[in-house]
Amino acid sequence: MILIVDDSPENIISLKKVLEKNDFEVDTASSGEEALKKILKKSYVLIILDVQMPGMDGFEVAEAISGYSKAKETAVIFLSAASANVNLITKGYSSGGLDYISKPVDMNILLLKVKTFYRIYEQSRKLHEMQVALQEEIEFRKEAERKKDEFISIASHELKTPMTSIKGYIQLLERSLEKNDIETTRSRLTKVQNQVEKLNLLVADLLDISKIESGKLKFNRRYFSFDEVLDHIVEVMQQSHPQLKMHKSGFVSAEIFGDEMRIEQVIINFITNAIKYAPGSDQIEIMTELRDDCVYFSVRDFGIGMSEEHQQKIFDKFYRIEETSERFQGLGIGLYICQEIIDRHGGKIGVNSQPGEGSEFYFTLPLHPVHAQSEIL
Repeated sequence: MILIVDDSPENIISLKKVLEKNDFEVDTASSGEEALKKILKKSYVLIILDVQMPGMDGFEVAEAISGYSKAKETAVIFLSAASANVNLITKGYSSGGLDYISKPVDMNILLLKVKTFYRIYEQSRKLHEMQVALQEEIEFRKEAERKKDEFISIASHELKTPMTSIKGYIQLLERSLEKNDIETTRSRLTKVQNQVEKLNLLVADLLDISKIESGKLKFNRRYFSFDEVLDHIVEVMQQSHPQLKMHKSGFVSAEIFGDEMRIEQVIINFITNAIKYAPGSDQIEIMTELRDDCVYFSVRDFGIGMSEEHQQKIFDKFYRIEETSERFQGLGIGLYICQEIIDRHGGKIGVNSQPGEGSEFYFTLPLHPVHAQSEIL
């Protein structure tokens, strides 16, 4: 937008008419004081500023707006009825003007200058946008690199921990065998097996994340009983954690269409996390029900919970809550993989939580996804 500042209504009308005829958007002010008020509220590409005005003259207006951040990139053309002399022109440039035109104004020259300033403005704006986009891209590469390095460090630590434990238990096993201590040997073999299983789960997550990144995560969809899968998981998890009370409520009864093993993977992740992040609690609640032709499944714990900020990021790849990362092991990819699985089934995944009051992780799955029929056929 162009702002014309002149105390002569005739000059304003003639300039406005010519500029609007050439498709420029125009605003006007009849005094320096009025111009300053408008400049504070609006942004202008160009100000055509009369030098000789009662009250604030054009030079004073230009000097005043030179400090406004909003007018920092605004070009100023001075107009004056006085004959152009070196002192006047110098004063005009020193007060912030970029050009100077004497009255009576040659409209062709004015239009040429206005178009030139607009072209320069557009080029500068596009260059600035390119600089901003490039800077954002650089920051995104830096952040991606930082996350990659952090993930490699975490993965190395998480993989090293069970490996170290396995090595230690094997050394102890050798001593037990030398003493022919069968009970101790059996106990230590169980501990080795647990560490191997932990290592296997970590490797499986790493393989899944690799498949997701390369678009090769495959799904074997068919109709299966959600209730049967859930009952089996709860039974196995209860045996592994006899001290924990798992309160299960609701049922689906209908079969759902999806990859049974992948859905099982999500359920196990939810229950495992509920146990992991509620170390002082002895119960979790598992709920299943039908909602609007969808299966709604949730696992609620009574553990540490999380803030709203963390809830918005918890399903991001490699995200780990800073204040819990030292207390709880993990790669920060389990929930990201769960989200990918549920998304690929046409469902939704989420969490409700309050710090200190536990968390409820949930997902929904459509009973009859739109792609089910085509895959069966």
